[in-house]
Amino acid sequence: MEWQSEEFGASHEGMAGAVLADGSEPGPVYLDAGSGSHVHQTKQWWAYNGRLGRQRADHMRGACSCGWRGARHYPIDWDQMNDRRYYDFDPPGPYEDWQAHIDEVESRSVPLPTEVADLLDRLDDQLTALADQAPLAALKAVASLERTTGRVGRDAACAAEADEDSWEAIGQALGLTAKDARSRLTRYYLRH
Repeated sequence: MEWQSEEFGASHEGMAGAVLADGSEPGPVYLDAGSGSHVHQTKQWWAYNGRLGRQRADHMRGACSCGWRGARHYPIDWDQMNDRRYYDFDPPGPYEDWQAHIDEVESRSVPLPTEVADLLDRLDDQLTALADQAPLAALKAVASLERTTGRVGRDAACAAEADEDSWEAIGQALGLTAKDARSRLTRYYLRH
């Protein structure tokens, strides 16, 4: 099970990652579902159960797609797991560590002015209610909002790049990796 932060998207997808007996993190396990050309890969703890020639993890820890790894290791008792569907078990310790990492990312990102955050919350509430009461009016409001965000996004992306900050600094301010920050700003530039 992967964890997602709505605000930070793919930059900070979390999971309970595997830790081997020597403290190292194993490479990905490839899972062939048997149909099609796509072979899924994972680094989640449950895939390292020692079966089918796979390595066996002794511990798990919180992990994030940005490269962050939790300092705490949580033991895996494979005997206690029995025939449980491992992939359905969501271990709380690694999740809590990842959530603390997300809180830290949030604290380092640029804060929204209180008035803007309140306005966005009210707008969300009003549009949600409008979607229930008058869906076509809600769609018209959403189209107007998309035009506004497209224009403001373009202007803000141009101004941010003109500041000549590094992509790492821009990423940190947005709570994203440098690669994802560059992608987001490029997407805003290309909006018409």
